[in-house]
Amino acid sequence: MTTLYTAPFLLMGLANFSSIASFACFYLFPLFLVDRGASQTDVGLIMGSFSLSAVLCRPWVAAMIDRFGRKRSLTVGTLIMTVVPLAYIGLRGGLHETYVFLLLIRIFHGIGLALCSTAVFTYIVDIIPASRLNEGLGIFGVSGLIGLAVGPVLAEMVIYQWGFTFHFLLASLLGLVAMASHLGLRESYVKPEHEASPSFFHLFRRKKLLMVAVLAALFGIAAAASGGFVAPYAKTLQLRFVAVYYVSYSLAAVLTRFGGARLGDRIGEHRLLPYALILSGTGLLLMTLLHGSAILALAGLLSGCGHGFLYPSLNALAVRDEPISIRGKVTGFFTGSIEAGVFLGSLLLGYVGDWLGFRALFLAAGCAVLLGLIVCPWRSAVVGIPKPPLQAWSCRNRHAGS
Repeated sequence: MTTLYTAPFLLMGLANFSSIASFACFYLFPLFLVDRGASQTDVGLIMGSFSLSAVLCRPWVAAMIDRFGRKRSLTVGTLIMTVVPLAYIGLRGGLHETYVFLLLIRIFHGIGLALCSTAVFTYIVDIIPASRLNEGLGIFGVSGLIGLAVGPVLAEMVIYQWGFTFHFLLASLLGLVAMASHLGLRESYVKPEHEASPSFFHLFRRKKLLMVAVLAALFGIAAAASGGFVAPYAKTLQLRFVAVYYVSYSLAAVLTRFGGARLGDRIGEHRLLPYALILSGTGLLLMTLLHGSAILALAGLLSGCGHGFLYPSLNALAVRDEPISIRGKVTGFFTGSIEAGVFLGSLLLGYVGDWLGFRALFLAAGCAVLLGLIVCPWRSAVVGIPKPPLQAWSCRNRHAGS
């Protein structure tokens, strides 16, 4: 069997873990905002601005990764993840006194995460054997899931012991670890000079990628509900240890990745997607019944299982059989769709929470995810949708530009 666990795979796993843990520290950032007088709409807008910037910059980020290299782009992203958390320390006074500056910080922070998430997964797709693509993406994604679990736990301990200043220092330190861990690696792909390739927006013509984009956006809505509203919801119910949700979520996703790592490669990603959506949607709907830590843990468990199947299956479906020269754009298209869902979910769910309360918020999020069953590729024929002939496109483009 072709080797999967190479040194670059493991070092990139460390970089991914650290950058995601740095990002996940900000799952408790709504507590910082609420302490300064933020409403749920404010929380949704400020948390969503992070994702909006990640979406709007994605075409340029994706093109940068294909043009300048995966490793170089990741270095820039991790530098941002190291420096920007320090800017939050300078925020003084009430929320409305620092609102604009806070939004600017969140926007720049979102660009850093966009670079990290797109570059690291493009690098990994380049080095994973094609026959183990779904397995490799699933196992590699465990590094991020562990980061999702570790980040909030560390953040919660630091916040309660030393306050938010040390919380921001922790996030910066994790970004620094992500930067240091990958600097010794070589580029996985160097683009030849004058090689033509389709633009990022050309991908919108692809039926397969549009379907992936819709499902990825719904996944983003689920992530917005989990990342932006679980902590304040639990706080209103006086549930102190919010991290139990994220620990159970990440543990379930990790076990799902290891237990079903090869299912997508064996039977096809499309067969796993409906079940993943049902698990994710049910986990969110269960939050409407929240009254104690047991329900919080069970909801995290179900949503985590859905995440464990959904993310690698959609990612593998997006990049499978795609030329290496456009994998940055395809990965950016996929991850950008998730960020679009996170932004819209943060904004719209924030309004729902203000008007109707947290239970209605999680009801809306769960139903939105289950709507994905309508566009899910129930038949294997969907996976085989023909693609535009990239080589012919490239030749025509060279001729037109000569």
